Amino acid sequence: MAPSISKVASGVRTLVDGSDNQSTNIDITLEDSKLHANGHVFLSDVPDNVTLTPSTATATEKSVFSNVGSFIGFDSFEPKSRHVVPIGKLKNIRFMSIFRFKVWWTTHWVGSNGRDLENETQLVILDNSTDTGRPYVLLLPIVEGPFRASLQPGADDYVDVCVESGSTKVTGDSFRSVVYVHLGDDPFKLVKDAMRVVRSHLGTFKLLDEKTPPPIVDKFGWCTWDAFYLTVQPHGVMEGVKGLVDGGCPPGLVLIDDGWQSISHDEDPIDSEGINRTAAGEQMPCRLLRYQENFKFRDYVSPNGGDSSDNKGMGAFIRDLKDEFKTVDQVYVWHALCGYWGGLRPNIPGLPEKTTVVKPKLSPGLELTMEDLAVDKIVNNGVGFVPPELVDQMYEGLHSHLEKVGIDGVKVDVIHLLEILCENYGGRVDLAKAYYKALTASVRKHFKGNGVIASMEHCNDFMLLGTEAIALGRVGMTSN
Repeated sequence: MAPSISKVASGVRTLVDGSDNQSTNIDITLEDSKLHANGHVFLSDVPDNVTLTPSTATATEKSVFSNVGSFIGFDSFEPKSRHVVPIGKLKNIRFMSIFRFKVWWTTHWVGSNGRDLENETQLVILDNSTDTGRPYVLLLPIVEGPFRASLQPGADDYVDVCVESGSTKVTGDSFRSVVYVHLGDDPFKLVKDAMRVVRSHLGTFKLLDEKTPPPIVDKFGWCTWDAFYLTVQPHGVMEGVKGLVDGGCPPGLVLIDDGWQSISHDEDPIDSEGINRTAAGEQMPCRLLRYQENFKFRDYVSPNGGDSSDNKGMGAFIRDLKDEFKTVDQVYVWHALCGYWGGLRPNIPGLPEKTTVVKPKLSPGLELTMEDLAVDKIVNNGVGFVPPELVDQMYEGLHSHLEKVGIDGVKVDVIHLLEILCENYGGRVDLAKAYYKALTASVRKHFKGNGVIASMEHCNDFMLLGTEAIALGRVGMTSN
């Protein structure tokens, strides 16, 4: 039986589990311009336009929340696509946080006051106090409607919430659930329990225990990137795997990274694959020409003999790789969320129509992140962008070919292009939902629903919207 949640006071709830009638008081209050956690102030000088709303999350039939928290919101004087609003002052409480230092990546940060926060902060845990009994407090910016939230430092130790749609055409002036607040005595359990409540609240992602992890999670894997960069080719992959086997570390997964696709610069002839541009950043202005592999893999001929088409190309190579090295039972390949770093080349037969080069626009928050060569190249050259209503065609064309030649899964990279391309596509949240829905459907169809790795995706848009199928991340990401 689902629990009933009754509001006792602003931000205070009693959770009643109908199975045993035990109740637990969860005390988050907004009183006298102060936010309290079980009676202890954690944010002071809260402005009058800030609201606190108890969570209405209910348990599923199989589980009961041990507690639920509250949502912070605010009202504004005018509808805008981007709001930066103070929600209270943070004074002399140690915190741990995670913030985006690049478009793609997050890192750890600590401090004690509002001024110590970084821009693009995506999670804050306020330390507990064993002396006073103050619990750990989680401040988790999330999404509300077409808007996405993050935290940042404000004036005079205020914690500011930044709420943005990413499109000047998508505006709002009233929000009730842009930051979720959760209390707990164990910081690890705190985050896990909070994500369960947020999962129920949003209904846009799934938790790890709701998914079936892919078989690669228990295997040693090798990615070709550091060994070859864009010069990856069949002989080199074979030699790399042989070296690992001979060294006593036989891989169960081989991931063929960037360098296998058919790409070109806009000025290149359509029948020319510009894959020999291997200096740093030269591949980023390139765009995808076709779904099939480039000539390095297309021209592969199996040494096992035979003149049939089955003995040539990527399919023959993948078969030979697995036959030669029996431990290798999973082969993945890399591709960008938008097809390639520079997207798809427009007006190419066989690729989705209406693909156009879109000029990216960084948000004010992203402008403050660390300089990044990839971002600079992408902004300067634009992205050959497939509109959301046609993106399923791109994934179907790409993934159906990969499945046909024996590929078991994909590493999807360069994910956060969407938030800088969304001006004319309903804003960042709606655009992300469309792309992730199409990607998830294609992974279900072609890669058993879980043959996918996420890369360069450390923004809460992805964590809260794109993890229905993905059960594994890389480079420090812990999936929901």
